[in-house]
Amino acid sequence: MFKFLKKKLSGLDKGMEEPRKEKTSFPLREKKIDELLWDLEIGLLESDVAYPVIEKIKRNIKAELPRLEASKKEAPARIEEVLRKSILNILSYNRFDFYKKIEEKKPFTILFVGVNGSGKTTAIAKVAWDLINRGKRCVLGACDTFRAGAIEQLTLHANRLGVKLIKHTAGADPAAVAYDAIEHAKAKGADVVLLDTAGRMHTNVNLMDEMSKIKRVAKPDLILFVGDALTGNDAIEQAKKFNETVGIDGTILTKIDADAKGGSALSIAYTTKKPLLFVGVGQEYKDQVLFDPEWMVGRLFGEET
Repeated sequence: MFKFLKKKLSGLDKGMEEPRKEKTSFPLREKKIDELLWDLEIGLLESDVAYPVIEKIKRNIKAELPRLEASKKEAPARIEEVLRKSILNILSYNRFDFYKKIEEKKPFTILFVGVNGSGKTTAIAKVAWDLINRGKRCVLGACDTFRAGAIEQLTLHANRLGVKLIKHTAGADPAAVAYDAIEHAKAKGADVVLLDTAGRMHTNVNLMDEMSKIKRVAKPDLILFVGDALTGNDAIEQAKKFNETVGIDGTILTKIDADAKGGSALSIAYTTKKPLLFVGVGQEYKDQVLFDPEWMVGRLFGEET
């Protein structure tokens, strides 16, 4: 994502003030700072980064660069350091330990929200696989009753994972499914309840109201938005709308391994002010990993694949 900046930074020595004899540092000219920020803005826009995020990054950098003094040789690395710090701060918003969080009560209920095609059902199965391997007993709730195919898909995952699935017939009340799943978990001493929901379009008011009903009935301990990194700005708008409607606590970003731009991760974190918890890096159950801001910064700068 920021490979274009590395080339730009390598030519910064032409934009440095000549030093006084008693100084060894070279402050940047204001014109050169403006040129650098313009190039950064264009590169970020092309990488699907939301404009408010770009403005935040530019403000952070503009505040730091005039105070930055370094030799011509050191300047590019120092400026890159300022940029990395700004991005890292955004990606680290309100982070918490997911595994400690689920120890707070039993059963711990997680509600998953998102639109069709985001990989939500598979992401739920991956979370279940992870928790099972950590010794947790899970119950799945097939609250997407609008599509028979969604129930079948979750049934397939439940059978593969060897976990209990609570489901009703297609067209049933999704809130009732959520209630039954939680009650079953209480009766059987399960640790975590994972509730799937219909892939609602964030622009459909009636379906978003239905999501609010599920929340009222289930009283989830955690609400996770599942977004597709490849959809760029659409994922950002979806996350924003779901956050306004039901109040998400974190995000799972799928297909990040296929996202060459990386703007979605940066933008969703800033827009919702909620942490990225997991990222999907492949098709297998094991290919959903805890999100690491440092890893993401390295990837944005072309150091990770």
